[in-house]
Amino acid sequence: MNKIVKNADDAIKDIKDNATLMFGGFSFYGIPENCISALVKKGVKNLTCISNNAGVKDFGIGLLLQTHQVKKMISSYVGENEVFEHQLLSGELEVELIPQGTLATRCMAAGYGMPAFFTPAGVGTEVAKGKEVRKFIVDGVEKEFLMEAAFDADFAIVKAWKGDAEGNLIFNATARNFNPIMAMAGKITIAEVEELVPVRTLDSNFIHVPGIYVHRIF
Repeated sequence: MNKIVKNADDAIKDIKDNATLMFGGFSFYGIPENCISALVKKGVKNLTCISNNAGVKDFGIGLLLQTHQVKKMISSYVGENEVFEHQLLSGELEVELIPQGTLATRCMAAGYGMPAFFTPAGVGTEVAKGKEVRKFIVDGVEKEFLMEAAFDADFAIVKAWKGDAEGNLIFNATARNFNPIMAMAGKITIAEVEELVPVRTLDSNFIHVPGIYVHRIF
């Protein structure tokens, strides 16, 4: 099945206001910058963005924050973006900060079709506010665990090194980061790649995301 679309504009054409979007990447690596630029140009607003970090002022999700297109950020690290800081302190931006491992597992749970899971991370902190806490016996000791829900994202947007028309993806080095688990988790997954190769030329032993998870690629 050929999943190739013409460009970033075509790939994000049906993303509308109020959508929930997952963005792969970590710091500057593996950021789907072409799709982000297309979203800025399109002007969609009131977005909920799920990402490990909130980008920097002039790159990544930071560009969407500059144009006030984001209503809520769900992230684990936001310390390098002064635009984010200003919008948070002014009350313009809703923010959910969660432990990085919890962020990753909520992505994986969505990809696996699991509605929720239990984790010790965040018990007894602000993270646990309003969430179910349950006790389990671990190694003979009763411990408290926090229930976390899987993410429910309309789109996952990732960037890979290589991909083919069927959507199979390979990531390069640290750009792999959050991209594979987010690619599995979106209702519709969009992949931008540095190199689009013919089908059956990727070594199946090194494919990080099978094409079954990817709906559009350019």
